[in-house]
Amino acid sequence: MMSITDDLISRLKAGITAGVDLKPRQVNVGTVLAVGDGVARIEGLEQVVASELLEFPVKAGRSEPIFGIALNLEDDNVAAIVLGDSESIAEGDQVNSTGQVISVPVGQSLLGRVVNPLGQPVDGKGPIASETLRPIERIAHGVITRKSVDTPVQTGIVAIDALIPIGRGQRELIIGDRQTGKTAVAIDTILNQKGQGMVCIYVAIGQRRAQIAQVVGIFEKYGAMEYTIVVAASASESAALQYIAPYAGCAMGEEIMENGVTLDGKLVKDALIIYD
Repeated sequence: MMSITDDLISRLKAGITAGVDLKPRQVNVGTVLAVGDGVARIEGLEQVVASELLEFPVKAGRSEPIFGIALNLEDDNVAAIVLGDSESIAEGDQVNSTGQVISVPVGQSLLGRVVNPLGQPVDGKGPIASETLRPIERIAHGVITRKSVDTPVQTGIVAIDALIPIGRGQRELIIGDRQTGKTAVAIDTILNQKGQGMVCIYVAIGQRRAQIAQVVGIFEKYGAMEYTIVVAASASESAALQYIAPYAGCAMGEEIMENGVTLDGKLVKDALIIYD
């Protein structure tokens, strides 16, 4: 007859085995040679590839791992930009390769959410249930495969729509001095897309957090968050996160272009991306 102790031991073993991944995997390990200005130079990562996600593991004084992106591959070392606080990284720290090119979650579940450039939610509404990941860097579609620009984007501003209309598939640069209403034009355009079969992606780069929160508040007030994704890389974020923010927004837009999302019961494959 099994004793109480044997029963407890068997339960503990079953619990430990269930929570541990026993599959063997190879991890390329390197060492930090130098770090400064958000860039870490690492030796020992011979098998790393460009744009691969690197992990700086937990250590004394760092409760969570920090990630970086391998950018400059040289003969004897790798230069990586740090996606976080580089002050906690020191010479001699261990660095692990992940075998994954940096990707962001994409798809239907991002609608109405505010995320950072890594696709992690920052709006306090819980985790994002997306199983689809997309690399932030991909080869662009060739000119031959692209359709002609034949459908307008209604900005809601009569002067623009009548004199210099913008088409779906077109890029437009808005330049001007400070406080001249550039952001207001972008916000009005997003608000005017309600019911137009368009998903909007607003990428805020280097703005104050209070300003980003104000823009999100306007979207929520007028019901624009139902068809909008906000990618926030505020001025307080690292330069590396601000650097990848446009790539993340573009990856989310390309997913919509290729596979679409559902808005008001209809499949939508048009996306408007605004970098501000």
